[in-house]
Amino acid sequence: MAAPDPLTEDTPDRACVNLRWALALLDGLIAGGVEHLVLSPGSRSTPVVLAAQRRPALMLTPILDERSAAFFALGLARASGRPVALLATSGSGPAHWYPAVMEANEACLPLILLSADRPPELRGWGANQTTDQTRLFGVQVRDFFDPGAPVDDPGVRRALVALGHRVAALGQGRRPGPVHVNLPFREPLVPRAACEGEAASDGENVSDGEKAPEAKDPYHDVHASPRPPAILSRLPKGLQERLRGRGLIYCGPDNSRPGFPAAVLRCAAALGVPVLADPLSELRFLSDPRFGQGTRTDFAQVATTNSGQGVATDLGQTVASAGSPSPLITRYKSLVRNPAAARALRPDWVLRFGRAPISRTVLEWLPGIPLILVDPAERWSDPAHDLALPDSLHLDLDPIALCMTLATSPPTPADPDWLALWTRAEACLASLATNYLAQAPWCEAHLIADLVSQIPAGEGLLCANSLPIRQFETWAGTRNAPLTVFGNRGLSGIDGQLSTLAGHNAAGLPTTGLLGDLSFLHDLSGLLLARELPRPCILVNNGGGRIFDYLPQHGLPGFERLWRTPQTVNLANLCQAFGLKHRRVSDASAWRAALAAGLAGERGLIIEVMIDAYQSQKVHLQFRRRVAETDLLG
Repeated sequence: MAAPDPLTEDTPDRACVNLRWALALLDGLIAGGVEHLVLSPGSRSTPVVLAAQRRPALMLTPILDERSAAFFALGLARASGRPVALLATSGSGPAHWYPAVMEANEACLPLILLSADRPPELRGWGANQTTDQTRLFGVQVRDFFDPGAPVDDPGVRRALVALGHRVAALGQGRRPGPVHVNLPFREPLVPRAACEGEAASDGENVSDGEKAPEAKDPYHDVHASPRPPAILSRLPKGLQERLRGRGLIYCGPDNSRPGFPAAVLRCAAALGVPVLADPLSELRFLSDPRFGQGTRTDFAQVATTNSGQGVATDLGQTVASAGSPSPLITRYKSLVRNPAAARALRPDWVLRFGRAPISRTVLEWLPGIPLILVDPAERWSDPAHDLALPDSLHLDLDPIALCMTLATSPPTPADPDWLALWTRAEACLASLATNYLAQAPWCEAHLIADLVSQIPAGEGLLCANSLPIRQFETWAGTRNAPLTVFGNRGLSGIDGQLSTLAGHNAAGLPTTGLLGDLSFLHDLSGLLLARELPRPCILVNNGGGRIFDYLPQHGLPGFERLWRTPQTVNLANLCQAFGLKHRRVSDASAWRAALAAGLAGERGLIIEVMIDAYQSQKVHLQFRRRVAETDLLG
């Protein structure tokens, strides 16, 4: 008797083959650390959905819009620190992931992309909802796999389990990022009866919720080993000699590394150099960090003026057991706008962890200085090409281990007054900002000060791109309670912000959102996810893309219509249509009342803050002039 033709035979068994095939792949992904599957509805992806329903170790989140789903998964992966799987049906669906995939690539976030597909015999023949999905994401993914249409073979299913392991490992590997698996399925897709053996795959079954054991980081505790011996043999000859004199450490945007903040602060104190902390680094907001010879305590307070305005004050005080100043510097962007400070504080070398500075002001200040880039993910984040300088180095080393080594055997600082110069300038600028805001008209600067002082310790803030993150970098300062600041700065797009915010909150980290009006409107599908947000989404409505008011495009013909692009949507009505709470505020007292309600647990709250953009621009530009004219080094 002839064997059934797999291309023409239509039996319930084929649907069961699809199901067992999907179960095997999911078992491998679960073993590799995947706990969450974000899916958008579709037909061809049904076998994977049916399999996921049979795996209680997976949490399923259905999201209608694939683009929104992808940004939700991106936020979830970043906040949880774990790989997140995405599932879409065949056709145009997976293409809507592309912006989030690009961001995940640049930000090194582990997304597992599962695209259902038509079987190979339908591709290229005009079949409905069929296109070439192979290598759809090109260089944006770490790898691509297409295991072919399912077949009923135990050995092949074991290979699928192994593939799941491999994909999860690649997503979390040396350079984490997205991995794409294309899954063609033949019909029927829904079994007509119970499938024999569907409860388990032929490979390792981890459906009981057990996960593969996590590798322990031997340097998680920076005090565990004073000098990790494994790294000593890999230190370049002469490294410590290059780290003498007036240097600085720059910590750019990066993913979380437990133990890194304490390690790098100890290292900086030992070298006698400042640490410039990007808002998206782990260093900006710490709670009484212990390092080296002392402990820094920063106090973000709200000073009340006669007008009732709240101003965050970074007193920048240092509590040190041996009297040494804190190396943490947060107002560097404003410091280098002062010509005298920019000259006096220009370093001899830069030791950098994480990505390059986002600020153009800082980027234009640092080129031409020898760079020691610590880059275990091999991202080569060097837009100024300073690694080509003779004394520059690219170090493929563990950042925590390197900091521990340098902290325990540092070169003698050549200039003991170098760090003190930085800390005096920082304290002077903090005082200048406080006094300036106390008399300035209310604007985004005061709003950011309130956010930094009021968000509960240990929570998060997602800051949108364009103007919000720039203003945050200028005005946030620091505080003595932990706050994790997030942002999609891999490509700095304004898309997907609401969905990303929902993903962060879904990871269990209460996260407040700070968005502009255009980034809010750019992700209307995200409003479907906002109803259960446990913290408010703050929408700064300043009438369009006001970032362009500070850029060379300002004043070009057609500027208002072609660059600033103000919108006329009634946001209160929009929120009502999506079942969201909406508050519109335009002054300090109303803003603080709305923020307090949102932080107290009023779910699904959108706070629309009306800003006079022309007055705000005047406040910001006047502050820049004040900074440039003030003696910050005396």
